[in-house]
Amino acid sequence: MTMPTPRAWQKMLSGRRLDLLDPTPVDIEVEDIARGLSFVARWNGQTLGDYPYSVAEHSLLVEQIFGRLDSKSPAKWRMAALLHDAPEYVIGDMISPVKAAVGPGYEELDKRLTAAIHIRYGLPAAIPMTIKKQIKKADRISAWMEATQIAGFSEAEANKFFGKPGDAMIEGLSLVLRSPMETRAAFLARHAALLDEMG
Repeated sequence: MTMPTPRAWQKMLSGRRLDLLDPTPVDIEVEDIARGLSFVARWNGQTLGDYPYSVAEHSLLVEQIFGRLDSKSPAKWRMAALLHDAPEYVIGDMISPVKAAVGPGYEELDKRLTAAIHIRYGLPAAIPMTIKKQIKKADRISAWMEATQIAGFSEAEANKFFGKPGDAMIEGLSLVLRSPMETRAAFLARHAALLDEMG
């Protein structure tokens, strides 16, 4: 008796059926991304506040910080910053120690989904390394803010793991804790604005 092939696709509320092993741009919808990310908690939910700090909220902050790092950056690279964690709408947000334990399979899945998402929204499948590094820098600044403000890290611990950001980088920025519905609306609005700028 042969075993049935395991299901490797997920049905989305948009009606799309996303094949995780072979994702295609036509099966990507921003509404699905925004919904999924607004329900995925950063830090495995170990944060202060009445709502989890979602990956959607984190993505909005990273895009803001990226804009501070390079104020002349075109909208397409800001879109890349907004979508930097988009694959997590289907694979979840694994903390770094878990990613290390899972091994290279996670990274390959992430790369395939990222490429499909990028192509769907007018970006190259793989973005230039210089842009990727800037997004990573913005991501680490966001992680430092999250660690010290809502995830229970001392500044010394956060400095060790994420590096202390310059005051100018975080001046006037604050973490937002709001309902998934509000976060989803903010993510969709920012995505639409960037698409308009990209023309």
